[in-house]
Amino acid sequence: MSRKVVRTSKFRHVFGQAVKADQCYDDIRISQQTWDSNFCSVNPSFVAMIVEASGGGAFIVLPLSKTGRIDMSTPTVCGHTGPVLDIEWCPHNDHVIASGSEDCSVMIWQIPEGGLTSPLKEPVVKLDGHSKRVGILSWHPTARNVLMSAGCDNVLILWNVARGEAMVRIDSVHTDLIYSACWNRNGSQILTSCKDKKLRVLNPRQGAVIAEKDKPHEGSRPIRAVFMSDGKVLTTGFSRMSERQVALWDPKNLDEPLTLQELDTSSGALLPFYDPDTSIVYLCGKGDSSIRYFEVTDEAPYVHYLSMYSSKESQKGMGYMPKRGLEVNKCEIARFYKLHERKCEPVVMTVPRKSDLFQEDLYPNTIGPEPSVEADDWFDGKDGEPVFISLKDGFVAAKPKEFKVIKSLMATSSSAASSHRQADNGVSGGEAAEGGDGAADQASGRAGEQKLRPGPTRRIEDSALCEIWIFIPVFGCEILRNFLIYVLHHSEINCCILDTPCVFT
Repeated sequence: MSRKVVRTSKFRHVFGQAVKADQCYDDIRISQQTWDSNFCSVNPSFVAMIVEASGGGAFIVLPLSKTGRIDMSTPTVCGHTGPVLDIEWCPHNDHVIASGSEDCSVMIWQIPEGGLTSPLKEPVVKLDGHSKRVGILSWHPTARNVLMSAGCDNVLILWNVARGEAMVRIDSVHTDLIYSACWNRNGSQILTSCKDKKLRVLNPRQGAVIAEKDKPHEGSRPIRAVFMSDGKVLTTGFSRMSERQVALWDPKNLDEPLTLQELDTSSGALLPFYDPDTSIVYLCGKGDSSIRYFEVTDEAPYVHYLSMYSSKESQKGMGYMPKRGLEVNKCEIARFYKLHERKCEPVVMTVPRKSDLFQEDLYPNTIGPEPSVEADDWFDGKDGEPVFISLKDGFVAAKPKEFKVIKSLMATSSSAASSHRQADNGVSGGEAAEGGDGAADQASGRAGEQKLRPGPTRRIEDSALCEIWIFIPVFGCEILRNFLIYVLHHSEINCCILDTPCVFT
């Protein structure tokens, strides 16, 4: 009689447990938008949640320690004119967060130390380049101030946030809605899943397709995909019979999956959260009341089921704490922030250990908050490996860093969303919009000192158009005058006012 061999793993007994009621965030009106993003983002200092708002979009930012009932008058981040669809904390600055919205814009916000004391309406940077709503955001894991955004216009844009410039625009690869987009470990590749039922591995700087798989899952429902630390790809999707599946792929050979497992029958897409330190992947579905977790190894069947955390109430979204924000003295290996209808509930994943000593096997060196390469260097072709830190003495957050931007390069138009950076040698759109003889005199004065040269593309906001009308001669014909305004409004006019070519948008 043969015995059944049980696979040994130090994570076999991982269990999940919700925190006590007084450690939750109560009375929060979570957004009702039907969009498959996390709706929550968390770091060692703050938790951010997308909330219901009238007259636009908003999200709330709370210090982790501010638990209990959240007052209705708590200030929010409310600069978008449409509902917010995705938010993402910068991995290199715990006080900087990006937001994407139905108003087609991406905004970068600086959160003060201790949290908000009044509503935050003005972003540090506004990034305009999409023609439809923006639903996916992802910061580069190792390069400072590099952000990826994907919109319902089937376009993927890589931004240099400090300059406010769209550096790479990938608009001819995806033929339908982009379901997910993420970086690999050092940010040298991008992985996307699309409604056209294709899985793609891309070169981020060139926008070229490195590998492609048609129909990784046979079903028509959304597919999600993430990179593993060794370069493999894990996907979640549906079969033809609407059974939810998880699969592991080798990008070098995408003909057949290394493994494909059927889980259950449900309509909600599974959102994967991967921990590279433990090689555990957590699967959370919107509308589910459970979190499944698997260990990914090099041994067949590669994706090993560990256990499942179950609760009574379903989740509307999920935030995932970076490893440096966990309590290592309690053997905590993961912490989720589960969104309910009116509250946020932390769920802690723990490995039971008798000893109170630091468990080195559970906490290898993990990715820290320091970038390894600057944005300009990365766009020029330099890759950087993650900078690791030890959690043995616990992570101590550094003082808040000021998010520095180059003001004169913050504005960009969708026509200027290209793969080349532009020199910082012009003036801001606000200065270019100053009409009258004063601007002309200033321009002629500069012409005597240096030759006029084309500067970076600027955006002239609609509010400035009324000041530019004084350059349009009044011919006594209102129709002709309106026609000239229309032509200028929809044209790219190179003018030498203050050294700067202006784009009317």
